[in-house]
Amino acid sequence: MALYFLNYDLRNSRDYQKLYDELEKFDAVRILESLWCFKRANTSSSKLRGYFKQFIDSDDGLCISEVTDWSTFNALKTPNDLS
Repeated sequence: MALYFLNYDLRNSRDYQKLYDELEKFDAVRILESLWCFKRANTSSSKLRGYFKQFIDSDDGLCISEVTDWSTFNALKTPNDLS
């Protein structure tokens, strides 16, 4: 299973709940205010971007990265906290 980071920038209406609800379904862990991580198999960053775009507005920003190495400082949680 690959580790992914999802980072977002919700700009005008800032409707977070739809995105938060979906991240919860992915068993994601919040690393920083707008950075979450989760594990997934048989997918790619671009496929996940396409999927998560439906939970944000057209003026919002979204970045999804497959991560092989990470380090944190003063984070809310870390990828080690994933189930």
